[in-house]
Amino acid sequence: MLWGVENHSLPRTAAFFDLDKTVIAKSSTLTFSKSFYQGGLINRRAVLRTAYAQFVFLAGGADHDQMERMRQYLSALCRGWNVQQVKELVAETLHDLIDPIIYDEAASLIEEHHTAGRDVVIVSTSGAEVVEPIGELLGADRVVATRMVVGDDGCFTGEVEYYAYGPTKAEAIRELAASEGYDLARCYAYSDSATDLPMLEAVGHPHAVNPDRALRREALAREWPILDFHRPVRLKQRIPALSVPPRPALVAVAAIGAAAATAGLVWYASRRRTPVA
Repeated sequence: MLWGVENHSLPRTAAFFDLDKTVIAKSSTLTFSKSFYQGGLINRRAVLRTAYAQFVFLAGGADHDQMERMRQYLSALCRGWNVQQVKELVAETLHDLIDPIIYDEAASLIEEHHTAGRDVVIVSTSGAEVVEPIGELLGADRVVATRMVVGDDGCFTGEVEYYAYGPTKAEAIRELAASEGYDLARCYAYSDSATDLPMLEAVGHPHAVNPDRALRREALAREWPILDFHRPVRLKQRIPALSVPPRPALVAVAAIGAAAATAGLVWYASRRRTPVA
């Protein structure tokens, strides 16, 4: 449980949530692979590979080096993809695909933080085209998400504007704290991955959620709370439902579009199959 309502004479506070395997039970971008296939962004072979990549992601995810190679690969692969088309595909299938995989425990935490007077910020490596509508669905106050450069033709250029991963997540949180007046020593953060250690270290109340092995070791060593989220449930079926109406996502920083992130994990799955020399 969280402590009391915020004293508004004190500096503002926030709760920062990673998205995949922290708030929702799967990879947000991989979940849309069928939609991207139906929209012609990826082929059938890629759909099958993303199913394997989803399994790999849920079993443990990618380490830092693999994520860096993935970023280079996917930024080139998504070049020429129409951004508006990606947004429309996500909007058409958001409720069917994302609503059923939101953790009940995470939704309850979001409610508790809002009740306590804290802002809720989603901080995700996934693309802004996916994360922003999910943040609105959850009632988040702000979103920090990955983004790529978009050309005058409305398509991804393949160039990275900003990448919300590892230390850059912590940098984004500090920038938000400066602009919004958050007292990070009194803020909360939640993540499943050791790659988010910088984000967790940036706040006074870090929490490991469904942690990978590396994060579990760190959490135990540092005596951080470890939370087990395991009950995905549709928001409309929750009692009570989310009490705070969705608000527009106000902040979106970082790099790599939603479709590109999907392609990147396809690449990651193929890398897992091929031994590195």
